[in-house]
Amino acid sequence: MDAHRPRQTIVLTGATGYVGGQLLPRLLDAGHEVRCVVRDPDGADLPAGAQMVAGDVLEGTGLAEALDGADVAYYLVHSMGGSEDDFAQRDRRGAANFGDAVRRGGVARTVYLGGLEGGDDGASEHLRSRHEVAGVLRARVPELVYVRAAMIVGAGSVSFQMLRGLVQRLPVMITPKWLETRSQPVAIDDVVGTLAALADRANAPEEVQLGGADVLTYREMLRRFAAVEGRRQPLLLGVPLFTPRLSSYWVALITPVELGLVKPLVEGLSAETVVREPPPSGLNDRPLGFDDAVRAALAA
Repeated sequence: MDAHRPRQTIVLTGATGYVGGQLLPRLLDAGHEVRCVVRDPDGADLPAGAQMVAGDVLEGTGLAEALDGADVAYYLVHSMGGSEDDFAQRDRRGAANFGDAVRRGGVARTVYLGGLEGGDDGASEHLRSRHEVAGVLRARVPELVYVRAAMIVGAGSVSFQMLRGLVQRLPVMITPKWLETRSQPVAIDDVVGTLAALADRANAPEEVQLGGADVLTYREMLRRFAAVEGRRQPLLLGVPLFTPRLSSYWVALITPVELGLVKPLVEGLSAETVVREPPPSGLNDRPLGFDDAVRAALAA
């Protein structure tokens, strides 16, 4: 296994989001100095020991101050909702601003969390945008580690909230074609553990693909989720012509997830998200299976 580097000075974007909020205490517990770039420091509730720097990647403000003397930068920023052109443009602008600031600040390593899919023509616009961000960063920063995760199973994951809402509120479901798409859902702890390990891992890979122990269709996930909760199995009625657009309105109506978030998630479900190249030894060696990941999320 690669040797680890000493205590790092880390810049974390997205610290008030779900993944960033889980990652921050891990980094602090490991003894790293962590500076969090937040748009509203007065409204941010961060753990003791975290440093806050007022900044905005879309405006490019505060980045030079945050990155000065840092060793590692985490880019956990994604645009959701709005029109396709809007979020793609915001993603590019934020990544370019951050990448340019990283280069000027001389930060050695940048870690970016994207999706397991997105590089193929068949992927949704949102997922292609997330993949494009990796290219924008790679063209600017000295070293990029591109972490690509399948659907994240965790209490604060929007994808998980959508899945839970469908299982808990619909005993009978009209099932579109995307329910047969294979995925490799990964537990939030496995994602966060991998991200944290990359802070001080020597010779980190350029790309890390993260998935759980099980490869399942969305249909299988619905049934197994119901079994974990001890619920009656949902009745799934196939309707092949049920388009992603119609599915989005239907899912937004049934689940607590708003339409602006549902649409890109549903469109992305048509793309298979399965690990093609396992990560190197020491990164996500023993991922949780789907049932255990659901139990952990429900307990949280």
